[in-house]
Amino acid sequence: MASKNIKNKPSRSASATMAELADKHICYEQSVQCVESEIDFVDATFKKLRKRQAKTLREDFCGTTNTSCEWVKRRKTNSAICVDLDEDVLQWGRENKIAQLTDDQKKRITVINDNVLTIQTEPVEIVLAMNFSYWLLKERKLTIQYFKNIYNALVKDGIFFLDAYGGYEAFQELKEKTKQKNFTYIWDQSRYNPINGIARNHIHFKFKDGSKMMKAFTYEWRVWTLPEITEMLGEAGFKATVYWEQADEEGEGNGVFIPQTEGDADAGWIAYIVAEK
Repeated sequence: MASKNIKNKPSRSASATMAELADKHICYEQSVQCVESEIDFVDATFKKLRKRQAKTLREDFCGTTNTSCEWVKRRKTNSAICVDLDEDVLQWGRENKIAQLTDDQKKRITVINDNVLTIQTEPVEIVLAMNFSYWLLKERKLTIQYFKNIYNALVKDGIFFLDAYGGYEAFQELKEKTKQKNFTYIWDQSRYNPINGIARNHIHFKFKDGSKMMKAFTYEWRVWTLPEITEMLGEAGFKATVYWEQADEEGEGNGVFIPQTEGDADAGWIAYIVAEK
């Protein structure tokens, strides 16, 4: 996911700060995304459940198309459809992600500037809605409408992959800092309304020279719980299973997700939801 209003990067000069020279989309990808492991999970899970490798994928709320680019790189048989409302960020993806693909790979990726609630595409085997992007649909009615649209967008044995986060810290107003190579990533849960479940979150970046890129991205969304999500998927016709992240010896998440019906009441967790048609 990415926010709107992409600004032109300033011209490089001796007086420019690291924040002024940085590209917020690159910082985001380095901090938040790991498309290789995400596609590993999606690819392996589909093959395990359907006894074949998937070829067709649609990425909703695709942002920079980073995940779809990884998908078409995997196999020459793979194709992807990328859907997002923000034409600015789609153009960034064309110039910075799709442009790096081979000619053959470029032919197998389609970018569409449209609304995921209403768009109709050719049936695909997999649809993705990652980085909690569907939480932008704050109302139950809208979310079920979206899930029903995805149900119709899949082939008869297609699978819808989503993610979610939670834990008691998800409902708190707090800041979390994570050091990257040349900057610090700051996740800022600036406001949470317990009455309607709506949160306002920001992403900031602080660089080694002390400069900052404040509110590089802002998200106002509903913090949905797993029971709510799986129930809405069920109403849309899906069979939903939660894949819970396993822990290492120190109790930290190890990036391995398996189907479970019970999870630990951790301060913070991330899970995948695999919704079968």
